[in-house]
Amino acid sequence: MSKAALTARYAACAAEHAGRKQRFLQLRLRAARAAIIDLDGTMVDTAPDFHIAANQVRAEYGLAPWPMQRVADCIGKGPENLVRQLLGADFSPAQLAQHVEAALASYHRHYEAVNGRHARLYPGVRDGLAALAAGGLKLACVTNKPHAQALRLLQCLALDTAFELVYGGDSFPLKKPDPLPVRRACAALGIGCDEAVLIGDSSNDAQAGQAAGCAVLLVPYGYNHGQPIEHAQPDAIVPDLHAAARMILA
Repeated sequence: MSKAALTARYAACAAEHAGRKQRFLQLRLRAARAAIIDLDGTMVDTAPDFHIAANQVRAEYGLAPWPMQRVADCIGKGPENLVRQLLGADFSPAQLAQHVEAALASYHRHYEAVNGRHARLYPGVRDGLAALAAGGLKLACVTNKPHAQALRLLQCLALDTAFELVYGGDSFPLKKPDPLPVRRACAALGIGCDEAVLIGDSSNDAQAGQAAGCAVLLVPYGYNHGQPIEHAQPDAIVPDLHAAARMILA
């Protein structure tokens, strides 16, 4: 077989595989009874609040401020990870171990003082949530942000009544990318994980959702640790939450 024929055959097989994958996703979405939605980077742009709190911590230790994007690249794995990166870039492992507990407490104080003040909803969020609810889906918010901070942020943005339940990074012994919070959310909603769609913005969300057995849709504008969202290999990438709702309800 010639090189051109092999190339054409490969292209045809790839197209057929993509078509089967798309049809399978459509079947999974059609069976969905709930949407489990991430918070930071998916529904809300919280980088300005994180930026302020992070640099206040660095200032306390005599460290130069970081630009917004560098802080944003550290969002998503919980405050402990963020604080370790804030100090670990300048401290030795021994210094980090000595100061991380106090720095974490300091970070929480600073963040709670600005939580929600500079955060903004991404386009399509309110319409997307309304469409999902109107379509009969149960809604849960599962985030790695501490539970109390997540509730406060949702209240600031008048989103707290949109969800049947909210779980934070301290709600269970493990947080995303472990699938435990997603599985617990599905159990609390009274559905199987294969009846849920997880909507997020990062590899944490993709790994947690896929390990739990959910379909996974990711938005491209959030905080994926500085990596292209395609690397997270979701079932689909959607422009925003409203587009996700349209895809699920189609």
